[in-house]
Amino acid sequence: MAAVSVVGLAAAGLSDFAHGEEYLNGIKWEPPAIVTPGDANADPPSDAIVLFDGADLSKWKNGDNWSVKDGVAYSGRGKLVSNESFGDCQLHLEWKAPEPVKGSGQGRGNSGVFLMDRYEIQVLDSYDNETYHDGQAGAIYKQTPPAVNAMRPPSQWNTYDIFWTAPRFDDGGKLVSPAYITAIHNGVLILNHFELKGDTPYNRPPKYQAHPPTGPISLQDHGNPVGFRNIWVRPFQSAKGEQVRQPYLRNGDKETPIED
Repeated sequence: MAAVSVVGLAAAGLSDFAHGEEYLNGIKWEPPAIVTPGDANADPPSDAIVLFDGADLSKWKNGDNWSVKDGVAYSGRGKLVSNESFGDCQLHLEWKAPEPVKGSGQGRGNSGVFLMDRYEIQVLDSYDNETYHDGQAGAIYKQTPPAVNAMRPPSQWNTYDIFWTAPRFDDGGKLVSPAYITAIHNGVLILNHFELKGDTPYNRPPKYQAHPPTGPISLQDHGNPVGFRNIWVRPFQSAKGEQVRQPYLRNGDKETPIED
């Protein structure tokens, strides 16, 4: 059988058969904003809010009780709380366990990153250091361990890239949708759209209590001089569009609405 060329199909009036129907969803999308990425993935992109660039802690409450040396902020007396508040966001930070290594379990390089000042992803020196699994580095405290332990030795820096979906409450304070978190530790996915059961206390089960749609980021003081650097955050908004007509199929000039 002789081969049929594309030119032959078009000449035969079969081009519609070659392309078929196109689905269109009827949404008019706003053009996505243009964001210039950093030179490296760890560098803040053009729309990031830089919370700590190594200079000082002026963008935090209680910064006077922490120390900054050689571009690194070291945990001091009391937690560090960002001046600005955030809801859905992307958070990047780098942290380093203290040297020389001291203590064990929860007493070794303990700190924490709190989204909205109440939902903790654990910071801990979990390199060759046994503790309860839902309290090791990368855990949502007392709710789930990380999928894997991706710790680097205390002499090296760790990186967290956190993608946070804030919980939603109705006007009466009832939970409408829970919080979700995705987290990457040193380039390794450790939490994949995990649904939080509520806040992350030590001494009771987690629970949701109504709070504003945004809240500060805080870093815990747990008595260990954990170092932090390169902290930035991007408030996140999904793509925006308006449903201007029903979805439909288009084939040339012919449009066929898709009924519900």
